[in-house]
Amino acid sequence: MCGIVGYVGAQRAVPIILDGLRKLEYRGYDSAGIAVYQDDEQLGIRRAKGKLRNLEDVLQLNPTDGRYGIGHTRWATHGRPTEENAHPHRDCTGDIVVVHNGIVENYLQLKEQLQGEGHTFITETDTEVIAHLVEKYFDGNLEQAVRLAVKQLRGVFALSVLSRRDPNKIVAAREGPPVVIGLGRNEYFVASDVPAILSHTRDMFFLADGDMAVLTPDGVQLSDFNGNQVTRQVQHVLWDPIMAEKGGYKHFMLKEIFEQPRAVRDTTLGRVGQETGRIFLDEMDITPAEFRAFRSVKIIACGTSWHAALAGKFLIEKLARIPVEVDYGSEFRYRDPIITPEMLTVVISQSGETADTLAAQREAKQKGSKTLAICNVVGSMITREASGTIYTHAGPEIGVASTKAFTCQLTALAVLAAYLGQMRGQLDDEASRDFVQELVRIPGKIETILANDHQFEELGRKLFRASDFLYLGRGVHFPIALEGALKLKEISYIHAEGYPAGEMKHGPNALIDENLPVVILATKDDTPASALLYEKTLSNMQEVKAREGRVVAIVTEGDTEARKVADYVIEIPMAPDLLAPILEIVPLQLLAYHIAVRRGCDVDQPRNLAKSVTVE
Repeated sequence: MCGIVGYVGAQRAVPIILDGLRKLEYRGYDSAGIAVYQDDEQLGIRRAKGKLRNLEDVLQLNPTDGRYGIGHTRWATHGRPTEENAHPHRDCTGDIVVVHNGIVENYLQLKEQLQGEGHTFITETDTEVIAHLVEKYFDGNLEQAVRLAVKQLRGVFALSVLSRRDPNKIVAAREGPPVVIGLGRNEYFVASDVPAILSHTRDMFFLADGDMAVLTPDGVQLSDFNGNQVTRQVQHVLWDPIMAEKGGYKHFMLKEIFEQPRAVRDTTLGRVGQETGRIFLDEMDITPAEFRAFRSVKIIACGTSWHAALAGKFLIEKLARIPVEVDYGSEFRYRDPIITPEMLTVVISQSGETADTLAAQREAKQKGSKTLAICNVVGSMITREASGTIYTHAGPEIGVASTKAFTCQLTALAVLAAYLGQMRGQLDDEASRDFVQELVRIPGKIETILANDHQFEELGRKLFRASDFLYLGRGVHFPIALEGALKLKEISYIHAEGYPAGEMKHGPNALIDENLPVVILATKDDTPASALLYEKTLSNMQEVKAREGRVVAIVTEGDTEARKVADYVIEIPMAPDLLAPILEIVPLQLLAYHIAVRRGCDVDQPRNLAKSVTVE
């Protein structure tokens, strides 16, 4: 999850690297460091514990700069978050420095071996092993030393290395976590994620596992770990650099919440025919005949994406009448899952680099299943290994707590469900038109919710002192209860739990007292099935009030029944039951945001978390 930035070119490196690290600080903020090759032909290394501003203070007091260098912002895995354990890490001579994202699983074995050969270690990290391995093999050619070193590593890693004794060169390698290479005009960049270098170039490509890149002022050379030349397709990223800035909002998270109407609209753009109701999926190496032949669907994801997957199960089973199972990526491959060629495996990941989801995808492919990715990042590993991709087009999401990525994933799942329904003959023309027309109205309805942000700020003021929250929902709304609880606990550090409303009598009723806010999703459309679900949920609401709980009800505009029972009522526009989750999550995001702000929490960078979980 750590962030890496490197630069080689004619400009001063430190400002460029620091700017990139600021845009990657969401990936980790336990410590930060930088190393540059100075004009006096020495390595200038500066490090600091804590957030990036501490490193900036160090550089203010003790400047360094040069024409090329590497930087790092850390999310600790091995070794405490101290200045000593901050990257870059050095070899015994101090001439070789390494920044690293990942986990070296055999580092203790390698460390013992290297210590036996006379190497001296000064940190608790697994990364330092890499620096000493490169030192061991270095004979004047840095890329050859790195090539020999990475073959000794077991685990996952993205790394960048430079040496004072082989100047004007950065060597980058990947086995697991993402590495993106940026191509400028006589200058070149390496980073963990696109936003770090987007203000300098939009032309870039991702390394594949087993790739090594050598960046010099003359260009970029690519090879595999065995030295064979390889090529990777250059992508022209369409994200506007301004999209990765706060744009006047107090926090990235708030900005990204307010970007959801645009993001959801872009996810449907070009994929739905509003007049005909037909769904179009491009970038598919899965034929319509194969879509018709699938007998089941497996959806694999982690975290927020897993909640989207749970809602996707309801969508696909209802519209396509095909059984769906949802799995955690982190659990999937450890239970010898039953996978067949008649099963479509859908993998969901905002970054496209989530380690557990990627490993699960490979397991499914190995067992003969076609995989389809729902992802936000063009060219990421999951998309490259999938037979087809539905890109969400959310734009860069910087806040650690996912917001617009989630609503776009729900939208993409709605598109996929309708497509499967059409391919399998379960969704006729009239039903398709109705569904698509409702889907394209969703962005405008989100705007209506966002226009009442003051309501959520006021509600946050009333509830921020609570120590626990309970979120309840039924049917397709239950995953939104889970996601609402996750948002609150992520950014406010309040304990929160999502639960199926129908299970209240099986335990959770014991928790309810006058101090417990209970957020209940109680929306409905005009169908009998939805009305029945609403009646059951209303009964749960009355159960909570009978035990003196404080009820926050998310209801459909014009609802009068819930208002008689609830302490606080939040109205959202009416939408079909299957699409209502895209609307319901927005008030829960805003409520979590305002509670966290009121509690003085770091909304964009909550403690102990990082944006992209690229290691197990």
